[in-house]
Amino acid sequence: MKIYLNGELREVPENLTLLELLDWLKLPVDRVAVERNREIASRSTWAETCIQPDDRLEVVHFVGGGVEVGFGI
Repeated sequence: MKIYLNGELREVPENLTLLELLDWLKLPVDRVAVERNREIASRSTWAETCIQPDDRLEVVHFVGGGVEVGFGI
């Protein structure tokens, strides 16, 4: 089945839920947000939300980081 994932046409297996798609893509579900057809998909609905042909999904992967600050005395 074809969907748009982050603006690119992709072929994915049929009958996947959002949660199964993230697993298929090997993405850490605790560090992503998903928009489906211009609406934020609530994490609590991922297991029940089935992907449909031509869905437009945006998956944002959160990356932690920071700046180390040192104090000289």
